[in-house]
Amino acid sequence: MLPSINRGGPSVAQSLVRMCVPLGGSRRSPSTQRRRLDLSASSCPLGMTAAVLVLVVLNLSLASAAHWDHAVFLDDDYRLLWSITGQDITFEVQARTKGYIGLGFSKDGTIYGADVVIGWVDQGQVHFQDRHTKKHGDGEPLVDSSQDYVLLLGYENQTHTVLRFKRKLDTCDVAYDVPITNDTMRVIYMYHDKEPHGAFYTPGSLPDPAEAFKQARSLFLTQRINQAPLKADPRMKTMELLNQDVNLPQQEGTLHWCKMFKLNDINRKHHLIRYEPVFDSATSASFVYHMILHECQGSSPELEIMSRENGSPCYKADRSILTCNSIVAAWTRGSEGFSFPSQVGYPLESNQARFYLMETHYSLSAGDYGWPSEPKAMVDNSGLKLFYTSTLRSHDAGVLSIGMDPNWRHIIPPGQEHVVSEGHCVGDCTQRAFPRDGVHFFAVMMRTHQIGRQIKLRQIRHREELLPIAHDRNTDWNYQEYRRLADPVRVLPGDRLIAECIYDSSARTAITLGGLTTREETCLVLALYYPRQKELTTCHSLPSLPTVINSLGINELVPGSNPVRIASPPELSGMTLETRLISYDWRNNFRSFQYVTRRGSFKPLCWSARNQPMPGTENLEGFAPNITKSYKIIRSCSFVGSTNVANVVVMQNRNRYVTEPETGVELPLDIDDDDDDDDIDSNNVIEGAARSKVSRSSVTESMGLSGALPASFRPHGSGLAEPNMFAFLLFIIFLNSFRIAVT
Repeated sequence: MLPSINRGGPSVAQSLVRMCVPLGGSRRSPSTQRRRLDLSASSCPLGMTAAVLVLVVLNLSLASAAHWDHAVFLDDDYRLLWSITGQDITFEVQARTKGYIGLGFSKDGTIYGADVVIGWVDQGQVHFQDRHTKKHGDGEPLVDSSQDYVLLLGYENQTHTVLRFKRKLDTCDVAYDVPITNDTMRVIYMYHDKEPHGAFYTPGSLPDPAEAFKQARSLFLTQRINQAPLKADPRMKTMELLNQDVNLPQQEGTLHWCKMFKLNDINRKHHLIRYEPVFDSATSASFVYHMILHECQGSSPELEIMSRENGSPCYKADRSILTCNSIVAAWTRGSEGFSFPSQVGYPLESNQARFYLMETHYSLSAGDYGWPSEPKAMVDNSGLKLFYTSTLRSHDAGVLSIGMDPNWRHIIPPGQEHVVSEGHCVGDCTQRAFPRDGVHFFAVMMRTHQIGRQIKLRQIRHREELLPIAHDRNTDWNYQEYRRLADPVRVLPGDRLIAECIYDSSARTAITLGGLTTREETCLVLALYYPRQKELTTCHSLPSLPTVINSLGINELVPGSNPVRIASPPELSGMTLETRLISYDWRNNFRSFQYVTRRGSFKPLCWSARNQPMPGTENLEGFAPNITKSYKIIRSCSFVGSTNVANVVVMQNRNRYVTEPETGVELPLDIDDDDDDDDIDSNNVIEGAARSKVSRSSVTESMGLSGALPASFRPHGSGLAEPNMFAFLLFIIFLNSFRIAVT
């Protein structure tokens, strides 16, 4: 039987210790060696002693000094931590079990066709395997022929099993591994109270994989906002803006609830630096789909009256009096809240804006997450918690809404796998609103509803299309929170921004229209930027009526008819527009419909903070841009369709992982010179696993997390023979031993 994959069996440290037993003495058992390292100079060469000391120090520092950029509890018993350095991502899994644990990535959130890593600790021996599940299999994770995950650390205590490992963002294992990109990643996780026994590599070796598989969780792995705790600030305050006894919708209902708040006690400028959801109860949390806080301009009597009431359905509000068109905070289901970068905050000041409108969308159509489908009638008092400070930051932040206005003219035909809709923020609007030096986008939230599959924020300057500001090829409508941009992207006056959404309506038999409910569709991007300006807060577009009717094969409507009737062509004369929408032959006419809607005219909607059109934009007419120069996508190996990994030159496309500014994009060549797997027979699973990259030295791989050894730690000749070095190493060991003893 092959040895377990623990960096090729015993660690290098254990091997060296076994070589350094006292002369003439008996070898201790491995467990005794782990408890007591005999490093006497009489039993080991000088260089060997120093090497063992280095390994001990490395293991101690590795276990205690890891820095994590992100951490999340996937459930109460499973914690995931990770950091990204260059093209490597390092994970740590902490699971409440003494059996086996797993972490993986799936394209659709199921176990089938997933990329999975499995590990466990058996009597101090770490077992670690890169596996996969077949798309049409039984869910059993099978060992990969190419082991592309590298174990860094593994241990268990009385309650938990901990594994630390790393991999390339794109491993180039096109057969079995899922690339980690800027897209929404479906993270799957497993844990079981039993460990595998017998032949660890053969099918059926894992106890009850179906029971071990818990569920999928959508996450941004590469563009997640860092949710580190806020730094201590004696000037920081908090406030909670909560709904009051909202009667929740029943069955498959949906409700948009609006509640006005008046803030009187912020007498000088503060910065909002974080907000997070507050749920009335665990049950009520399952109803809340999104909460959006708007800033209102002015202090009209109507706003004062609304602030004293408990709220009402949003559609009952008189929109003409609501000068509330600036978004302050936006939370969507699946988000933990949002922390502004250290140099940016949203300005709060009662003298500038006293009234704030919170819109809460309640929806029950979320059965995918196991929430109650028919809960008892109840009321809700959920809302948002704001963290703000008088310690002002360098920049005032603003929020710009870009995309398709929610309206019936946004038509998505049924039975189609790939429907494209585009919402334009035209250059005439940005030219009038943005300062001369432009604004800087630093985070975006991209939103569709149930049938949205992809969304992209495009940027066009003159006739050149720049790199997308953001692009998600795997959206999840239950997880649409802000994602950070690696570097702020400058948008200049005159730039056009396009929110491009792709929908899959293949499961629907009727058309889907744009709107606010989750059954309807939307295509919006909320962009956080600085410096803030109030001239432009909503930059949408809407297909013109001629475009809509032409896309349906209609030439002319009967003026003033109710219901609306068709005048021409003759074969449609007298038919109602509603009948045409319902009976249209989408299968044969989809291509022409898509062409007309994308190339036809549209109405730009450029609205200010006071909920009014910007002066000079009332009569604008828009068309698709005439692009003469565009960016190029240089695909990495997992996206070229090749299955011959050995012959692929790995050209990493940085835009797959980090949103780049429009200038100076350098595509680094990332070739693994250390790869000795070119001759692996992919049909020999066990042999491939045994000879894989996982068998490299644990010490060498540890460098990837903690960095290379400083020059003073590097070996000279055959060993580390400097006495001062020995003293320093022994002192570090003494300090670590003392720290462990006192804790």
